[in-house]
Amino acid sequence: MDTGRLVVIGNGMVGQELLASLVRSGAADRWSTTVLGEEPRTAYDRVQLSACFTGASPEDLSLCGPEVTDHPGIELVVGTRVTGIDRSAKVVTTSTGRAVTYDALVLATGSAPFIPPIPGGDGPGCFAYRTIEDLEAIRAHAADCGTGVVIGGGLLGLEAANALRALGLETHVVEFAPRLMPVQVDPPAGEILRAHVEALGIGVHTGMATTEIVRAAERVIELRFAEGPPLAADLVVFSAGIRPRDELARSSGLEVGERGGVAVDASCRTADDAVWAIGECAAVDGRVYGLVGPGYAMARVVADQLGGGDATFPGADMSTKLKLLGVDVASFGDAHGATPGSRSLTWHDPVGMVHAGVVLDAAGERVLGGVLVGDASAYTTLHSLYANALPAPSDLASLLVPGRTDAPLLGPGALPATARICSCNDVTKGAICAAVTEAACTSAAAVKAATRAGSTCGSCVPLVQAIIDDQLTRAGIEVDRSLCEHFAHTRQDLFDIVRVRRLRTFAALLEGWGRGAGCEICKPAVASMLASLWDEHVLDDDLAPLQDTNDRFLANLQRDGTYSVVPRVPAGEITPDRLIAIGEVARDFDLYTKITGGQRIDLFGARVDQLPEIWRRLRAAGLESGHAYGKSLRTVKSCVGDSWCRYGVQDSTSLAVRLELRYRGLRSPHKLKSAVSGCARECAEAQSKDFGLIATERGWDLYVCGNGGMTPRHATLLAEGIGEEDVIRYLDRFLMYYVRTADRLQRTAPWFEQLEGGIDHLRRVVVDDALGLAEELESAMARHVEAYRCEWAETLDDPAKVARFTHFANDASPDPDLAYVREREQRRPAKGDERRPPPVAVPVQIGGRR
Repeated sequence: MDTGRLVVIGNGMVGQELLASLVRSGAADRWSTTVLGEEPRTAYDRVQLSACFTGASPEDLSLCGPEVTDHPGIELVVGTRVTGIDRSAKVVTTSTGRAVTYDALVLATGSAPFIPPIPGGDGPGCFAYRTIEDLEAIRAHAADCGTGVVIGGGLLGLEAANALRALGLETHVVEFAPRLMPVQVDPPAGEILRAHVEALGIGVHTGMATTEIVRAAERVIELRFAEGPPLAADLVVFSAGIRPRDELARSSGLEVGERGGVAVDASCRTADDAVWAIGECAAVDGRVYGLVGPGYAMARVVADQLGGGDATFPGADMSTKLKLLGVDVASFGDAHGATPGSRSLTWHDPVGMVHAGVVLDAAGERVLGGVLVGDASAYTTLHSLYANALPAPSDLASLLVPGRTDAPLLGPGALPATARICSCNDVTKGAICAAVTEAACTSAAAVKAATRAGSTCGSCVPLVQAIIDDQLTRAGIEVDRSLCEHFAHTRQDLFDIVRVRRLRTFAALLEGWGRGAGCEICKPAVASMLASLWDEHVLDDDLAPLQDTNDRFLANLQRDGTYSVVPRVPAGEITPDRLIAIGEVARDFDLYTKITGGQRIDLFGARVDQLPEIWRRLRAAGLESGHAYGKSLRTVKSCVGDSWCRYGVQDSTSLAVRLELRYRGLRSPHKLKSAVSGCARECAEAQSKDFGLIATERGWDLYVCGNGGMTPRHATLLAEGIGEEDVIRYLDRFLMYYVRTADRLQRTAPWFEQLEGGIDHLRRVVVDDALGLAEELESAMARHVEAYRCEWAETLDDPAKVARFTHFANDASPDPDLAYVREREQRRPAKGDERRPPPVAVPVQIGGRR
């Protein structure tokens, strides 16, 4: 087949979507394509720029996959600026002197940041916020700065503020309008957004016109305003809007819009039939769209036309739902109530820092738009009502109140097949249903791979999952994620209910969200949630009946009915005196001793009535509970690191001790094991643990979600070359995210394998804070660390708790049924006794019989 010559100017996000669409449709085979990109790298996710300040590398943001880079018909040229277009000769010239002929030309040049003409704003210390190179320049300059100021309080401005905050600068945002994000939010929502931003320690200055940036010795020292006092600053970032990059179109004689942008029609074609324009450089019927979703839609339109189709631009949903500085912000449709006769319904809570507003038509029957700040949980339902022109429910108001469990939810069955579920990638409900019924996709990950739904911003993923579940149910396939027969909720749902409602007892949860009396499944699961959230002693009166046998006696039940005692030995490091104390206890109570794989000493064969006295002696020696009995952190194994080993490059022992003491007692869905290796020789086997660290000369490489269980899994690299404080920060987030979202009795490895988006999603949550949960997760871990108490120490201080440790409810005598033999000089259970099933209740002694 003869191929035409296609030239694409620009390899940003929209230009990359054009290439990907050409490849997916097969149209790429019809063209010999040359892509000319001005930046020194191929396309990357510009939306996630600030992640580069929190551990992500430029490669992590890359959007250019092998389906494009390895395509034989596509040539990618980066670091090359196009200097001119000769439309009559159909030739593009570049800054390197290259001339490229074309049969079809697509302009995907994007936009440039608008830099206000402020005196003093064009010297050192003033930056745009648009490219990775901009970020690298900001980072280099910020090394000796104390205060940074962002001029512009819109979406990108708040992202820039987050970046400066991540660099450790005192940060301020200056906005000319009377509120932050003036395009997306109304005044009441702007008030709530400002409160959230200021609560993070960021100064907010609205209604301020910057008149001068004052310098001294080529350095920024302050900003001056039309009114009010000056503001000291060492660094200034401009984020005051964008302007279409339409200079090539202008110089080649193409028409541009009244407010800029290459003028194109609904097919994204210019007046020159051989030239198209897409993305932020294009003005479709006079309008420039500044979001990636409309740009992607334009890219798909042009890809279709280059493949011989006749697609046209369907318009754009300008809805936004995102986390800014950890704050939920969503805006859709007529958010400001500009429609004549429209009516508004508002929930405004300045104390809880939540605002929710919905705009309805004059009859109150249709949702026209809305804005949510502080809690966007109702976005999916509200946006679906708006986007599909569905009737508003009579109790719509309850959707706006955070935490309302009786709020109306828009079921997937109510949506028509034509409903657009993923606006970023133009995926309808019908396409998702077809993926389930025709392509046998039964998970969100499979549907994402088949349709791309949820693969860009991710805000539609909950609705995608609901549609999948609905389709499976319609096909007669049961979808039931209930924890047990007593709770029609998943573990994650129950965890959130307990957290949000601040429930302290199983009875309160059962009364409000369950039925019956509970069982051996839900009781320990809820006990773990309560312990994770509130750090109360597991043997308190309300909690003790929920515990399984191990937690009930703070020791591991063995197969012969005795218990093991495992003191904590952080990183395997132990003093001679404590080692002697363990040995003396083992000798005096005739306990079997064994060094574990986690660098601890297990003492086996203790009767339940002996446990308090054993622990009194261990506590006197300064030892504490090792939590071997609980679904919690077991050990942080370590090599000797650079303290002793000639190969060590970091102090692995000290870091392992720090980690074990920080996360000790953390209750989780399953046990947690960790290790820290002092060099790449990996003597501590960190890559087979739930989380592990390996030292390099650059810092620490952090691995997560490995395990050596029944189905061994090698851990996955989450971050590399990081410092110790970043290790703590990322592990705080990772562990708390796992605790909140994993299923009952689910280790980190299977949790990770089922995690939507895999390591990319986890890295965005933990490193990039894409969900805006970082501060909340870190605070939760800080509360745990502060509240930690050794459970055995508290037990010994409470006579009522000590009284629980008896073999028989009515007799303090020891169990007469235990029998032992000596083997390898230690006591071991007699053959047969180790197979006696463990007790499921506290037995009684009647007439000498158990």
